[in-house]
Amino acid sequence: MCLGMGLAYLGAFATPEPHHLPVAVVGAGPEAKVFAQTVKDKAGDALDVRTVTDRAAAVHELKARDISGAYVLDAKAPELIVASAGSDMSATAVEKVFTPAATAQGVPLKITDVVPPVSGDPTGSGIFFLLIAVSIGSYASVAVLGAAGAGLSLRTRAGLVAGVSFVVSLIGAAFAGPLFHLVDHGLWGVWAMSWLYSAGILFLGAGLHTFLKRWTTLAVMVLFVMLNFTSSGGLFRPELQDGFFGSLHAFWNGAGLVEGIRDLVYFGGHGLARNVWVLAAWLVVGLAVMAVAGIVERRRASTLTPDAPAAVPAPAAAPVLTEGAAKGAGTAAMREAEEEEEIEETVGV
Repeated sequence: MCLGMGLAYLGAFATPEPHHLPVAVVGAGPEAKVFAQTVKDKAGDALDVRTVTDRAAAVHELKARDISGAYVLDAKAPELIVASAGSDMSATAVEKVFTPAATAQGVPLKITDVVPPVSGDPTGSGIFFLLIAVSIGSYASVAVLGAAGAGLSLRTRAGLVAGVSFVVSLIGAAFAGPLFHLVDHGLWGVWAMSWLYSAGILFLGAGLHTFLKRWTTLAVMVLFVMLNFTSSGGLFRPELQDGFFGSLHAFWNGAGLVEGIRDLVYFGGHGLARNVWVLAAWLVVGLAVMAVAGIVERRRASTLTPDAPAAVPAPAAAPVLTEGAAKGAGTAAMREAEEEEEIEETVGV
């Protein structure tokens, strides 16, 4: 866990640098094109620079999340337009790119935030910490359900998973709304996406537990902490990360939750459907793994079930275990060992 956490967090967050960060230069005519090309030549692969004809078009692209910032050319009053609710770090990176251009003109740069975060979450990072809370509540519950539900039927465990994910999502919604005011509207949508997200983790973890036993905790930490938090875009969008974590952002469930909440609360639902589908796909995978686990458990149970021994009078001397009783005793010993492993796993969490 130490090795994995170090590699994941330091690899993802230690040296954030722009990689094809999309920006725009606002202006018509050859002056805007020359300026945009100059910025592109200096930045190289760090920036993807385009030109738009007017300020309204730049604002539209910002609200559609097609660009991270737009620089309005003006000899006397240049302006930088950002949408920090989409990513405060991306807005800061764009500011560092274009501030020298205004400084070279000898004029101050006006910065306009067209989509600021709510007052309860001034940096926009509260959604990321909400992701952490819901994730920990979900993956830690996997170990508890594995220990407590080892002897329960698949249907019962599935019901417990649905119930626990419901409770975790309600806690997440309470954090986002009445407790810390991370969102000022769309709370029901935040709750629904949190339930999808939590249920996906719990169903997948509960299914994997059948195969991995005590190693399930490490597996879900890799999936839903090491790879999940680092690729979620909660602190750094993929344009500020290397290719590995940036590529995970496209389909990982943490990114689906973070970006889905941003789309719902700040960007008028633009892109929301795609992120909901990402969360739903992870839930479907979890349900499929749970179903396969149920098939495997039934086969194991039928293999371990001893045949009924024939009625044979016991000898008067020392009693001897029949073959069926011996198998039964072995099965009981295996179950006892598994229960000890489950307790160790829960204590470890």
